[in-house]
Formats: sequence, structure tokens, C-alpha cells
Amino acid sequence: MAQDNAKLVYDRPEALVDRAHHYCPGCGHGIIHKLLAEIIDDAGIRENTIIVAPVGCSVLAYFYLNVDGCEAAHGRAPAVATGIKRVHGNSKHVLVYQGDGDLLAIGTAETIHAANRGENLTIIFVNNAIYGMTGGQMAPTSLAEQKTKTSPYGRKVADFGQPIRACEMINTLEAPVFIERCAVNSVKNILKTKKALKKAVKNQVEGRGYSFVEILSMCPTGWGIKPVDALKWVEDAMIPYYPLGNFRDR
Repeated sequence: MAQDNAKLVYDRPEALVDRAHHYCPGCGHGIIHKLLAEIIDDAGIRENTIIVAPVGCSVLAYFYLNVDGCEAAHGRAPAVATGIKRVHGNSKHVLVYQGDGDLLAIGTAETIHAANRGENLTIIFVNNAIYGMTGGQMAPTSLAEQKTKTSPYGRKVADFGQPIRACEMINTLEAPVFIERCAVNSVKNILKTKKALKKAVKNQVEGRGYSFVEILSMCPTGWGIKPVDALKWVEDAMIPYYPLGNFRDR
């Protein structure tokens, strides 16, 4: 009976692989994967979807999303995705899935120029304010005075500059059609994130152009705090600097 009840509560999307994920307790990637899988199923595009994910925790999305995938070198996902999309046109729907060190550090040029060209892509940017996979080093999105493995006394703005706000930066460009920042630290925010991701995927299916969705996510292991405290840290520390909301919707 317990199994039957559990099945009623959780019906696994076809686009989500039936396997336990490896992510640390409290990580937001698993939530985002499920949202994407539900959106892909609802849109009926699983057989025509390709995900491009480069180096970082994001690279392991291939194990969990039941769609075609293409590996990319660190930071180069938008360039690889551009090639795939231009070859296949609107017969394939290309989702780019990147973390903050990838998208805003080594991949800054690819990020900016793909957006500036208005490539018909869906960019999913997971911002957890740290390099998660490689051990918790400071990222371009790490907050001022945030302690990391490479900033043990806190990020000093005088030395490293202010944390980069990706949505605001992309919003200076003319070509993008959809830009939104969301979070997955609460049920309310998760529902808003799903709505934004659904719009970004729909834009590509309809050939509207470049969509960029930034998702504030938890990294309890990298931050050195408990999973429950990580939810609060997103709310109290990240959201004030990275305000949620829509920046553009054409």
C-alpha cells in the first residue's frame, strides 16, 4: 500500500532517468533536472531535444535526463550548441546547462557572443556562488566577503571586483528575447522557476530566439553549511544581491 501511495505522489517524467542521483544532500541540481524533464515531456519534444553541458556539476546532467546530449569543453557550451542548432535548425531543440564558473569565468566570451547574436537557444544558468565540483573555490558569482577555499578570509572586492550579475549583463544586449532570474530554495520559487523554464523552452520551439534563465541554487557542501541552512542562505544572502524577477520578455 505504501508503494501505491508513493506512486500517486511521485510520477517520474519519461525524460528523467530512473536512477538515484549522486548530488550532495541539499543540492539544487536534482530539482532543476526534474523541472526540465517535466517541461520536456509536457512539450512532447524528448526525441528532438539535445542537452549541452560542459565541465562542472552540470556535466552530470547527461546521466539523469533521458535526451540526447553532446559534451563541450569547459565554458564552450554556447559555441557547441550554436553549431548543433545551426546544423539542425528548428528540428532539434538545444538546451545549454551551465554553472557559474563555467558560464561566467572561462566561458564569458562564448556566453556574451551567443547572446549578442541572438542564437535560438535555451540557456539554463545554475548560480550557486561557488565552484562546486572542484572543491569550493571562489567563482565570479561568489558574494563580497564570502569565504571559499580560495578566499578563506572572504572575497575582497578591491582585489577581485564585484560579483557578476549575469541577467543584468545579458540585458544590456539587444538580441535576447527572454531573461529571467529564479531560485529553487522554496516551493514558491520552484514553481516560478518551472514557469520561466517552460517559457524559455517554448521560445526556442517557436523559433523566437535566445532565452536566458538564471537559477539561484544551493551548494551546502561548497558553502560548508547544513542543507536547511543553505535554503535560508539563498534567501538572506543571494537574493538581495541577485534579485529575482523577469528582465525581458518579448
